[in-house]
Amino acid sequence: MAVRYYISLPDPGRARGGDPAFSFDAHGAEEFAAQLQQALRTRHLFDRWRARQEEPDEVDPGLGVVDEGATVRGQQDDLSILLVATSSIPGHVLKHRLRLLAGSAWELRDVSAA
Repeated sequence: MAVRYYISLPDPGRARGGDPAFSFDAHGAEEFAAQLQQALRTRHLFDRWRARQEEPDEVDPGLGVVDEGATVRGQQDDLSILLVATSSIPGHVLKHRLRLLAGSAWELRDVSAA
């Protein structure tokens, strides 16, 4: 079942994860949306992160789930960016990917059925 996640990046300049290898490098709503969409549709971000863990084989494989049909729309809202992600990916996986991409500089504002 697809879910719609409403995500805010209150200060897009701070929306960077702790490791530049996994972080957003976007500038603008459309770029942030495209990078999150890529992270939801493919295993690329997860696989790079998992490879850097001390025990990659012990990482929960459920964190690597993808949704090839995921979509993300981005919109500039004054100084912040609003992202609307529609995906069947579980919330805990979405949050893990967002922490890699944006660190703690994001807010999950709402969730609804798609």
